[in-house]
Amino acid sequence: MASFQAPPSEPKPETPLSSISLTSFILKLGTPWADGTASISQCAINPGETFVYRFKVDRPGTYFYHGHYGMQRSAGLYGSLIVDVADGEKEPFHYDGEFNLLLSDWWHQNVHDQEVSLSSNPFRWIGEPQSILINGRGQFNCSMAAKFSNATVSQCKFRGNEQCAPQILHVRPNKIYRLRIASSTALASLNLAIAGHKMVVVEADGNYVQPFEVNDLDIYSGESYSVLLRTDQIPSKNYWISIGVRGREPKTPQALTILNYFPTSASKLPTSQPPITPPWNDYNHSKAFTKSIFALMGSLKPPKNHDRRIILLNTQTKVNGFTKWSINNISLTLPSTPYLGSIKFGLNHAFDQKSPPDNYDSKNYDIFNPALNPNSSYGNGIYTINFNTTVDVVLQNANALAKDVSEIHPWHLHGHDFWVLGYGEGKFRDEDEKKFNLKNPPLRNTAVIFPYGWTALRFVADNPGVWAFHCHIEPHLHMGMGVVFAEGVHRVGQIPKAALACGLTGNKQN
Repeated sequence: MASFQAPPSEPKPETPLSSISLTSFILKLGTPWADGTASISQCAINPGETFVYRFKVDRPGTYFYHGHYGMQRSAGLYGSLIVDVADGEKEPFHYDGEFNLLLSDWWHQNVHDQEVSLSSNPFRWIGEPQSILINGRGQFNCSMAAKFSNATVSQCKFRGNEQCAPQILHVRPNKIYRLRIASSTALASLNLAIAGHKMVVVEADGNYVQPFEVNDLDIYSGESYSVLLRTDQIPSKNYWISIGVRGREPKTPQALTILNYFPTSASKLPTSQPPITPPWNDYNHSKAFTKSIFALMGSLKPPKNHDRRIILLNTQTKVNGFTKWSINNISLTLPSTPYLGSIKFGLNHAFDQKSPPDNYDSKNYDIFNPALNPNSSYGNGIYTINFNTTVDVVLQNANALAKDVSEIHPWHLHGHDFWVLGYGEGKFRDEDEKKFNLKNPPLRNTAVIFPYGWTALRFVADNPGVWAFHCHIEPHLHMGMGVVFAEGVHRVGQIPKAALACGLTGNKQN
């Protein structure tokens, strides 16, 4: 067993502190309240309170945790969670050392003000982040590669002990290093490249994949990867590690650090320009990388057929004049009593008992243009799934409120891995099922839908509990872009009192 305790903070006294989501982690062994989603699996942790997360670690891999109340991830409540292989077991690849790179983005505006802006009428967009961070460190108004920039930006001058100074990756020549890379960004989709070096992708979201070589790597919020890096370049030089923005017009400068070869001094800056991120809207580049990911031979294969298909239309809408994101024309709001307790104790009046629709009006809806009627409604109903059945979820992207705008959305499922069966352009149709990859689809817990396209997923509902499924872009979830799945809740055992000490379950005896 392992335990995790929420870190201390200093919020306003009347503001709930947080709940901690073990993002990318499978909680399969009877502890759904340890998923850490406020109003879904547990109550928020109030100021002065402590909540200990205990769960069984059933699989090695690269993961991270983050706050799941409001937009606390954007405020910096996140961290890495690395699970090593069990004693006596080995990874299916060799490496001599490893580094952990946790990527994030940072605004100079506090998250409370951001939440107010996103919930205002007229709508006020929060803009792009001021910095990209690597392990919590980043720069603003200066660059280590200023001499290569056309912009009037000053040269960063570091002694190395500053809080914002980059963490240098110190390596020895002719070795193989494992880079564990995870993205907890609130908004930005990213691309990582290392000058002069190729990378071999070997793990995605805690699952082994068929190794394949890349020059650069796209990573979306909620995803994690392991890549192998061979230090086979000239050891008298240092090399840039560059991270830039993808999928949005970049207004945030590159994040930079250095791959430092022993015995060269780490203060010796590379003499060449850092790798340039592919054009932000070169989606073919992104799709080529994403479609290169396949499960390692011998991995678990998906069931051949599904028992239920849910098609989720992703749209930007208006609710009573407020700008929202909606799924099948419903913008998600969460109840004051966590679903897990409400369902467990039969509190049917705690949330809307009507299930959201399994589909949208696909025959008449034009995904390539703004909706003729942009109005939708709030809702907190959930999808109840029969236990141990196979579910296909098709994520359908569409045009937003503005003309010719369709955004990237990385979707993350709690409590499960899913098989990514395929991607497609335009509107999903029944005949597209013939294109599904049932031979070696990757097991993931986060998958992206590209503009004006669809992504098909399959999972088995074998984990009793209530689970969030949502866009991992923080403002989008805050504006309603998510759904909730419930399965086998009657099989859930005794729930700790601390998990449900709020709302209608506050006085229940567990």
